[in-house]
Amino acid sequence: MPSILDGIDRPSPSERDSHYKPGSIKRVKLNNFLTYDAVEFFPGPRLNVVVGPNGTGKSTILCAICLGLGGQPPLLGRADDPRLFIKHEKDTATIEIELAPLKAGGTVHVLKRVIDRDRGSENRKGQGASLYFINNHKSNLKGIKELVKSYKINIDNLCTFLPQDKVGNFSGFDKQALLVETEKSLSEDLYDSHQLMIQLEAEVKSSSNDVQSVQATLQDLIKQNEKLERDKQLMEERAAAKERIELLQKKRAWVLFEEKRSEAKELKERRDELKKLKKEADKAVKPLAEKHAQLEGQVAQIQSRHATLEKKAKEARKAFEDGNIKSEKFQDSIDEEISNLSTIDAQQRRAERDVEKQRDRLQEIEAEAAEFPPMDEIEAAFTESQLEIRSIKKKIDDVRRKAESLREKMDSEAEKKKEAEERLNRVKDEKKIRLNRLFGSAKHVKASYEWVDQNRKMFRRPVWGPVAAEVQPQNEETAAYLENHVSRATWLAYVVECKEDYNLLYREIREKRNIPINIITAPNGRLVENQRMYSDARMQVLRREHGFECYLDETFTAPEAIMAALQTRHNVDKVLVGGEGVQHSIERKDLVEFLSSRERHDTRPGKQASCFFYTHRGTSYKYTSQPSRYSGEVGTDCSQVGPAIMLKPGTDPNVKDQLASVIKSAEETIERIKPEIETSESELLKLNAQGQESGTKLKNAKRAKADWQMHEVKLRNQKDKLAEAEENASKDNDREKKKSKVKIQKLMESSISMTDMAAKAHNEFMKTMSSLTGLKMSEDGLFDNLRKLADALNEKQVETAELVREYSRVDIEYNTKKDKLKDLLKEAERVAPSAEWKDRLSQDDIPSTLEDLDHEIDEAELKVNSITDNPHAIREYERRKKEIQEYQAKLDGMTGDKHQKVRLLEAKFENWRDSLLNVVNQVNCKFSEYMKEVGCAGQINLYTGSNDARENDSDGQTQYNFKNWGIEILVKFREASSLQVLSAQTHSGGERSVSTIMYLMGLQNLMSSPFRCVDEINQGLDERNERLVFKRIVANSTISPESSPDDHCGQYFLITPKLLPNLDGMENENITVLFVFSGPNNFPHFLDWNVDKFIQEKRKFLGQEHNEERIPNKNKKRRSQ
Repeated sequence: MPSILDGIDRPSPSERDSHYKPGSIKRVKLNNFLTYDAVEFFPGPRLNVVVGPNGTGKSTILCAICLGLGGQPPLLGRADDPRLFIKHEKDTATIEIELAPLKAGGTVHVLKRVIDRDRGSENRKGQGASLYFINNHKSNLKGIKELVKSYKINIDNLCTFLPQDKVGNFSGFDKQALLVETEKSLSEDLYDSHQLMIQLEAEVKSSSNDVQSVQATLQDLIKQNEKLERDKQLMEERAAAKERIELLQKKRAWVLFEEKRSEAKELKERRDELKKLKKEADKAVKPLAEKHAQLEGQVAQIQSRHATLEKKAKEARKAFEDGNIKSEKFQDSIDEEISNLSTIDAQQRRAERDVEKQRDRLQEIEAEAAEFPPMDEIEAAFTESQLEIRSIKKKIDDVRRKAESLREKMDSEAEKKKEAEERLNRVKDEKKIRLNRLFGSAKHVKASYEWVDQNRKMFRRPVWGPVAAEVQPQNEETAAYLENHVSRATWLAYVVECKEDYNLLYREIREKRNIPINIITAPNGRLVENQRMYSDARMQVLRREHGFECYLDETFTAPEAIMAALQTRHNVDKVLVGGEGVQHSIERKDLVEFLSSRERHDTRPGKQASCFFYTHRGTSYKYTSQPSRYSGEVGTDCSQVGPAIMLKPGTDPNVKDQLASVIKSAEETIERIKPEIETSESELLKLNAQGQESGTKLKNAKRAKADWQMHEVKLRNQKDKLAEAEENASKDNDREKKKSKVKIQKLMESSISMTDMAAKAHNEFMKTMSSLTGLKMSEDGLFDNLRKLADALNEKQVETAELVREYSRVDIEYNTKKDKLKDLLKEAERVAPSAEWKDRLSQDDIPSTLEDLDHEIDEAELKVNSITDNPHAIREYERRKKEIQEYQAKLDGMTGDKHQKVRLLEAKFENWRDSLLNVVNQVNCKFSEYMKEVGCAGQINLYTGSNDARENDSDGQTQYNFKNWGIEILVKFREASSLQVLSAQTHSGGERSVSTIMYLMGLQNLMSSPFRCVDEINQGLDERNERLVFKRIVANSTISPESSPDDHCGQYFLITPKLLPNLDGMENENITVLFVFSGPNNFPHFLDWNVDKFIQEKRKFLGQEHNEERIPNKNKKRRSQ
């Protein structure tokens, strides 16, 4: 069957390809990318209008172009992780882009990017999650960017690539940023030259400042050195005086040596004379000394004999005295024995009386035995008591051991509990931990907190904060939610409860101490109960069917004032928190629509915004929805939530749980042990009472047994005494008398023998004393002669000793001087070696006596001391002199370098300025024309600064201040007004959109990029302006090529959610319309779309026949139905 489209004249593929400018996009293919499962489309070489309902995936096309050409998510303003662009419940997404070759027949480059959800790191925003390919060959991001740059594609320039989320950024550019973006879109050389001139001008300015600084330093050094000239002269005079002192001291060393050598020579002569006199004295003393020694020998012999005789006399005397003593003792023994002999009969009578007495005592003791119980009964009672005590003691020991074991266990558990409580208290001090963390990242917070903490009495009501230190999230997950939702400025803020405290805190911290501070007022610190975002019924549905758990303000605790501040500032009471089930509801149950719809009691028009946090596969997300102010459609944004930093728990929550578990276990154990200990103690008391009773019995048994044993001992002892008395009474007295007489006879014989011995010793003693008397007389004569000879010898020795002492003194003095003389010679040679200084020191200008030398040295030292020692002066003078030379050389070099940079700057400036003025003039002409078409006025100016941006530096060089140069867009939308600089503060969103698109249209033919993209630039335009703007876009984008099919302004992508009916220019063959139909009721696969079938169905619907006239030629004007 012939195709309905056969009547349309279509260019051949080669003809169509020839219209693509090098670097234009010929094909885009997506798989699992955001809203698309699979799609492939072929943009036209000129204007491409992408149309479709909101949320179907129009902006996704721009996202795919950006990411596919090596761009990163921040350029789109939507997310910061490429993995967020993967379709839900898919693991990978693929972008494939085919570019027109650089020349006809050249290599066609197909760029592919595969984004893998399971690749890349979590904390580095998905880096490493993408694989890159060029013509199916693996590459990398650097290779992709280099290839894209070779095609002059610049996707990070808002003049050529303006995504939906960046439209507001363009109109918010200042003059300087607009110039930079314009330069980038026109030519890299233009932009590079501008940046180079900014750098050169800064360096020249810095050089000028450096030259002035060096010149000032140089002049200062020269002035300082002039002041040091006089100091230098004085120091030279002082140095000359010191040199003279040194020369004089050298001479003095030799003069001193010569004087001391003369003194030593005189001492040597005196010593020799004394030595001779000493020798003569020694010769005269010798005979007397020999005779004295002979007499001393004789005296020694007599003294030895005298000592021997004295010893012998002492021994004889001692023997005489010992004999007398022993004789007297024998006599005493004889007297005693005679007395005993006379008392033997009296002793016999006393022994008989003692026997009678002991026998009576024995009878008394035997009578006492009748009072004691039988021994068998005593033994039985004793044994029984012992057994009872042993049994009770064993029981007591068992109970005591059990009680001690229980008590030790309870003490151990109490110690564990105490230690765990102390650790838990330290761990729970989250506020201190967070404060330290805040102090490390924000130094001004520490300064303000210290002042607040020390001066709390100055405030009328409590002051809370920083806020981050006052809140306590339930866990790390909710801490991340809360920190992400609340701004950093609020976390660092303080909360006061009255206006007076606000003024005081601001005055003391911000005004007086110049410390940055944020202050929030929570009146009276009261939390106002607001109505919840959702009714109880809807909240139950959200919990039951959509996986939500609670509101954000229920996931943390804080003082009432802090909670009030967070509700007022950040609506934490309106934000939901959910779990894994939320993602399923987003994808399957149209959760966003449910949250955006208002409840029956809410009569406000339109839909409501919503915000919630949830977790999916271990990753946390924040999802927000906001209805459009224009269309009323709900726009959504989903971003990944990173881990908490400021609110991060100071300690692992598991540690807290473990410590709490330890405390609970210890308490349970202690409660279980306490009754057991009490039972044991009660049982112990009973056993102790029984033990005391048994002990009393045992004591009584012991006492009875001891009394019985004591009676037995007394009885036995008494019997022994009786036997002894009877034995004494039965002795033989005659035999005793005989023995006593024999003993007396022996004692008398011994006494007589001792008396004879004493008489012999007395005779020996008298004989020895006689010999000692004669020897004493001879000894006295020898001692008299020896004394006379000793006196004569001593007189001679005294004379000789005086000579010896004098000789010794002189000898020591001579040796001392000789040693000192050696030192003086050594010192003189050291100070002034004779071989070197002999001639100089012998000259007439140097004194030759010590007195003159000392006088001249004193004068020189006086001069030296009169000049303050300042060795630094000469060094400083020389250093500064050298420094002056260095600064002069540095100044010469800097001046030359500055002039070279100025020449380079001037050379660059001329070409850059002419090119830029040419561009600005062209754009101004077109912009003015385009603005006039819509009934407005516009002008583009090159801004060069407030006063033509030209100043002169200290050298008279012109300063252009290139960093301040920019482009001004001046517009006028009303007759009564004047041209004003375009700004967000002055102009409405529609006015800014018109101005922006007209500026971009003015740049279009000048841009170097092969394609441009604009997303929903028509938002906020009224119907008239939208038609005029669209007409201008069509006109600029479809201008016929000049020399070759691809010699045109390039490819253009215009993305819009709607097109007004009956738009002019839609019939142009250079317009390609891309319809986006994406949704649950669409074709399962994009290849299922059939244009012929669609036209047939459309005609049937309109009641037309198949054989109608063929579709008119493409050059005929189409009319909208």
